[in-house]
Amino acid sequence: AEKIGYPVLVRAAFALGGLGSGFADNPQELRELAVKAFAVSEQILIDQDLRGWKEIEYEVVRDGRDNCITVCNMENFDPLGVHTGDSIVVAPSQTLTNSEYFKLRATSLKVIRSLGIIGECNIQYALNPHSEQYCIIEVNARLSRSSALASKATGYPLAYVATKLCLGKDLVSIRNSVNKTTTACFEPSLDYCVVKVPRWDLAKFSKVSTKLGSCMSSVGEVMAIGKTFEEAIQKAVRMVSGGAAEGLDGCGLTAAETDNLEELLRVPTDRRLTAVQYALESGRCSVEEINRLSGIDRWFLHRLKGLADLKLQVVGLGSLDRIPLPLLRNLKIRGFSDRQIGRFVGSSESVVRRRRLQLGLTPFVQQIDTLAAEFPAQTNYLYMTYLATQHDLTTTVDSSSSSYGSHSSNSGDDRGLASDSFDWVMGSPSRARSKSRLGYFAAVASAQPPVPSSSPSPACGGVMVLGCGAYCIGSSVEFDWCAVSAVRQLRAMGDKAIVVNYNPETVSTDYDESDKLYFEELTLERVLDIYELEKSVGIIVSVGGQIPNNLALPLHQQGVRILGTSPDSIDKAEDRHKFSALLDKIKVDQPQWSELTTRAEAAQFAAKVGYPVLVRPSFVLSGAAMSVACSLQELNSCLQQAADVSPDKPVVISKYILNAKEIEFDAVAQDGVILNYAISEHVENAGVHSGDATLVLPAQKLYVLTVRTVKQVAAQIAMALRISGPFNIQLLARDNTVKVIECNLRASRTFPFISKTFDVNFITLATKVMMGYPCKPYNISLYDYDYVAVKAPMFSFTRLRGADPTLGVEMSSTGEVACFGHDVQEAFLQALLATTFQLPQKDAGKFILVSIAEDKMRAEFQPSLLQLLEMGFQVAATPGTAEYYWEQGRRMAASLRDDDALGPALGGMEGPQGGALLASIVSLSKPTDDDCLHGTHSLRQAQGNAGNMPPVLLSGSPMSPDLGLPQPPVAGRVLDWIRDRTVDLLINIPEGSTRRDEVTSGYLMRRAAVDFGTSLLTNIKCAVLFCDALHRNRPLP
Repeated sequence: AEKIGYPVLVRAAFALGGLGSGFADNPQELRELAVKAFAVSEQILIDQDLRGWKEIEYEVVRDGRDNCITVCNMENFDPLGVHTGDSIVVAPSQTLTNSEYFKLRATSLKVIRSLGIIGECNIQYALNPHSEQYCIIEVNARLSRSSALASKATGYPLAYVATKLCLGKDLVSIRNSVNKTTTACFEPSLDYCVVKVPRWDLAKFSKVSTKLGSCMSSVGEVMAIGKTFEEAIQKAVRMVSGGAAEGLDGCGLTAAETDNLEELLRVPTDRRLTAVQYALESGRCSVEEINRLSGIDRWFLHRLKGLADLKLQVVGLGSLDRIPLPLLRNLKIRGFSDRQIGRFVGSSESVVRRRRLQLGLTPFVQQIDTLAAEFPAQTNYLYMTYLATQHDLTTTVDSSSSSYGSHSSNSGDDRGLASDSFDWVMGSPSRARSKSRLGYFAAVASAQPPVPSSSPSPACGGVMVLGCGAYCIGSSVEFDWCAVSAVRQLRAMGDKAIVVNYNPETVSTDYDESDKLYFEELTLERVLDIYELEKSVGIIVSVGGQIPNNLALPLHQQGVRILGTSPDSIDKAEDRHKFSALLDKIKVDQPQWSELTTRAEAAQFAAKVGYPVLVRPSFVLSGAAMSVACSLQELNSCLQQAADVSPDKPVVISKYILNAKEIEFDAVAQDGVILNYAISEHVENAGVHSGDATLVLPAQKLYVLTVRTVKQVAAQIAMALRISGPFNIQLLARDNTVKVIECNLRASRTFPFISKTFDVNFITLATKVMMGYPCKPYNISLYDYDYVAVKAPMFSFTRLRGADPTLGVEMSSTGEVACFGHDVQEAFLQALLATTFQLPQKDAGKFILVSIAEDKMRAEFQPSLLQLLEMGFQVAATPGTAEYYWEQGRRMAASLRDDDALGPALGGMEGPQGGALLASIVSLSKPTDDDCLHGTHSLRQAQGNAGNMPPVLLSGSPMSPDLGLPQPPVAGRVLDWIRDRTVDLLINIPEGSTRRDEVTSGYLMRRAAVDFGTSLLTNIKCAVLFCDALHRNRPLP
């Protein structure tokens, strides 16, 4: 660093996504970053700081005969300094000169040849924006996340081709899978623009930094395709928001953000794009000023300025009728949505759509053909644009196929579709589908006979399947698995599947998975466009998560046929007020609840039922804005947050029940009769979001009466809502009393888990049901399995600077794993290891650190603590926790009675032996108020003070005068021990603590554990199960 000069970039070797990296301006910051980087890797790299340069990527392919091609080049919207996974990426590059493009291309070919790579590699460049000077940042001799983007952007299947090359094939012998004519030895040519925008969920975390840097923090991404950059980026902004945003707009900044606009432009955050657009729309900054502050290339800024000018022009007109057709066409070419245009002129989306259709202004379907129409393409990989004069596909009029079987009067058949459908949709044999009333849960079924839904029969319109959208917290690969399973089942039955999705990371957006793939938005406007052009027979919304589910009712209101459960039933389940009222009507128990009308009424309800209370908005995924309020002040804050997230939907307040077990009921029903189901239980008590909870399947600790009640409740709900398809119910159980939390009339994120555990694909069954096939109920017995499966969450706290790694009612995990075992202990331990959890060691100088805030939980953990000590682990604790266990140890040593006030303890550990073990606990001083005031700077203090208090046990401790036991030593500071890797495992249970020092010091300990690679447990139930699993000492592979 001294040689090349500060600032420098610190990078951990062999780490994905820039983990452990950062910029250091001086030796002190370098030391801090190096310590954290060494926590994730044994090697670090020190690079020259090139922030402000352009970042360019090339995807290069080479075969064993030395044939080399560059498949795709991409350009980052943000200058170097923001990890490419957190940057907007544009393909092909838009701002390179011809000389720069070919110089970097030639270098790429030289690099792959020099390294002898066979297959595919990714090369990242830094390019000086003021000259043609460039540096190679890194070469990934493997498929990367950029490779997936490049494959979807060009239609060139990089992974497929790379696999063939590794098997000895050459590029000339591999066919172009798109046009079926040329070979794979070609460089794709694009007549469109692709924009990738990352998805962050930073708002879900407390204390998290929103600054973007060299360490990737996004959880997903979207890819938009358009004929222009403006069209593509507007699409992408709508995609990444899940349809909440209308397009790229400067609205949405807070007053504090607008007051600090220059800082928001200068420092990259997840809000910078909005800030750039606000600056352009408001006129507060020119293109030159924004370029100077942000480093974003002027070419991009001028395009964004054009969007701002168009918006101001339309707003100035003030009325939809005053927008002439040429201007309206230009707005659509530039990517403005109907809803966006309606807001500009004080109108609605439906009115704008109606006017647009009256003027004959509709989008055109275009193919991703890899060769810019130089050769005829035979591909089903499609997108839509207004900058065209005709469809890429020929159409035929076939009025006889406009319906898909018989439609009931409320099925939405009267929808005024376009008369043309695409001719290469193949027909399929017709089937006669009979209806059968399935006798499952006989008492309910006989009391309320199911009403058969309409049975579609195959026709050439095809079935649309709406995908999951961007991966985010709450919606990940689980929903993509569901969508792909549904598509494969449709095709297996001979029905044509049309997928609509925009996530380049998914299998559903592989064009060979479906009959047609529309890489398009999941918005009401675009889904209607595709539905009408395709003359689709219906849409499946229940396998893609919350985004498609939220479209069910608006689509239904536009005359679209929704396959499966009725959109009205979906609305009843999603609307908190309607669902709670339904439960009251069918006499199903639930926590006391009230719909919010005013804050005063909310306060009165909370005072009546007693705190804590749960605030729950409607139509949200992963518990967005769901929160627990323990006081009036917290209640007011929670209500405001819920109103911000779901402003036009009801907010319900319910009594929050403590110490209850949470149960998941996943099932498939047909006409209200359950066909197959699975009951799983959470390890954690209720209060941890189901997506963050550890699930056990089959459930191991439920009473027979509880299981029976759960099944009865599920049957009542299924029949009341006339469910036909997948659904999920979450319930609470306490003292054999079962209460319903919520019901989701869609596939849940646990469907892949239960399907793989029971080796029965629940989505296959659900697809048959939604398509109207007769299905028979399964003969289910949850007690006949000789194994247990445990699903454990994975978190990304290491990438979220400053985030508090605790769990609550709002989901924060970004992935999951599942493992099998002979019993729950073995499966749980296997699952923990699969999440990269490191087991503690019994080596000298290694400790398990315990810090529990509440005496009740300390007592619950005491037998587990004795298990750890008996196994030979060394244990340290914070002062309050240590004092509690020392006192228990003195009492245990003084008594040999099993019925002592302590209650039953671990076998053989009731008396002096247990007391001696507890007395061996080492006390560490926890972070001080000064540490809390300095926040993350306390870790610097930990580093600086590490030499003052060596982390070793003090020998020669005085003997206790009353019991003859050695007095517990005090050995140092918590942060020092964590920083020096003396602590192998931190068990920190913050629940129940309302004291300020417990909250702040606990946060600093948890954050230090994450930053320095120390294993962490923050839930008492998981900690107890972990100790029990270790104590069984099962051999692990």
